Amino acid sequence: MHSNRVKNKKNQGKDDVWSWAAAIPQALTESWSGMIASWRFSLKLRTSRHELQWDPAAVRGIRVKLKEILSSHPYLQQSVSPFPLPSMQGYSDIRIHEPGADVQLSQEEQRIIHHIQEAVAAANRSNVTRTHAYLDCYISHPELHWAFLAHMVSRNAGWNMSDLKGGLMSDLTDPTFKSNLYRFLERCNALIFQDAYPQLLLYIHSRNKGKPLFHLLPHFHVSSFMTPFWEQFWQDQSSSLLTVALIINEQNYIEGRVARHPFYQQHILENPFFRMHELTRLNQIVFPLGQVQRTESGASAGPKPLSPTRPLAGLTIPKFDDLSIRIKAGRSLYALLFGYKEIYRAVLTFARSTKHQGSRAEYWPALFTPTLEQAMNHGHAGSDLITSEWLPGGQRLYSPYLEEIWEDEPPEPIPRYDWFQGRAMFRHIRKPLRPLLPDITHAHRAALEKTAIVHDVSDQIHPH
Repeated sequence: MHSNRVKNKKNQGKDDVWSWAAAIPQALTESWSGMIASWRFSLKLRTSRHELQWDPAAVRGIRVKLKEILSSHPYLQQSVSPFPLPSMQGYSDIRIHEPGADVQLSQEEQRIIHHIQEAVAAANRSNVTRTHAYLDCYISHPELHWAFLAHMVSRNAGWNMSDLKGGLMSDLTDPTFKSNLYRFLERCNALIFQDAYPQLLLYIHSRNKGKPLFHLLPHFHVSSFMTPFWEQFWQDQSSSLLTVALIINEQNYIEGRVARHPFYQQHILENPFFRMHELTRLNQIVFPLGQVQRTESGASAGPKPLSPTRPLAGLTIPKFDDLSIRIKAGRSLYALLFGYKEIYRAVLTFARSTKHQGSRAEYWPALFTPTLEQAMNHGHAGSDLITSEWLPGGQRLYSPYLEEIWEDEPPEPIPRYDWFQGRAMFRHIRKPLRPLLPDITHAHRAALEKTAIVHDVSDQIHPH
């Protein structure tokens, strides 16, 4: 009986090869049409712009303060490795002197620190809780632009985590690598939150008290790099400058603790499976823009959408393991989100109306479903996606809710050291530039097709 099923699958595979061959001209035509549509839609998105505030004098003043910090930097006298052990177990908690951490605190300051620590611990339970916390923070204090950017990037992290057990990627990835990649994504997501969210809450407490409390930043192990930026933000509310600083800070924070950690270097970044993920959707950051129907202008009766009805803005990050590229991408994503009025309005509408649960069905329900019973279970998803913009009822791609497939990861001890030990990052303190082609709908759809085709080929080679 099993051999018959395998034979049927192999015969089906031959049929799929012929169907793919027949679909190639159509796929090429739609690829070209999709790129043209993406270019045209990008032009529309760029028509209404928002000028990002940027004060060169303030930047010069902050550079002076950062140089002063470096000149008296206690960390430069220390030789601290961010990698105490090569394994993930027994991660030691490195603690070295932090300026201001030994100052006598008032009872009120102690209460504030304790309250923030409790709030961070409660919200840092999972990608879902972190993502919601970022949005709540932005809604209550919209001058904190970084919080909204972090909310949308954190949504993408959740979608990537769900992909690992979704309808296409789950069959393509070795179980051990799948588990390690989840830990990698989760670790990055959790560490950024652990470092940045206390800063946001401390600012909110400062607003409530009517006075700056940034002298308490060292008690949350925040890099000395951030103090001048928060002090400047308190004076001029320059959201762009603070956002750039947080982008630089958070990427450096995970650079030593995750991206250059020997375990993740060996088991994730140097693993061939990771490159395959980068070629699919792992390196795409997408911002859903809401329900907008786009059709080909001038088409005859019954125009066919060139892309799903919810278009996407976003960027493709070429290499995750390059710190400078990640920082540059962060600046571009910020300029894309806050530099184009229509993108900002549509993305905020999506964020406020769509609960984050980690399923891609949140933005493309005509292609994805979080319900396994409604998902396709055959090996020719690639040909279906090439030949049809939408998928037939009951044949969606499985994209599960995050909290239904992954258990919460227990927090691991964090190496305590300040990454800011030189002037290398000064060159990244620059005004963000808006991307010229903000639409990523076609590129995202094309990546989905590539993944589906690889899935189909794998299913033929290793029929279930």
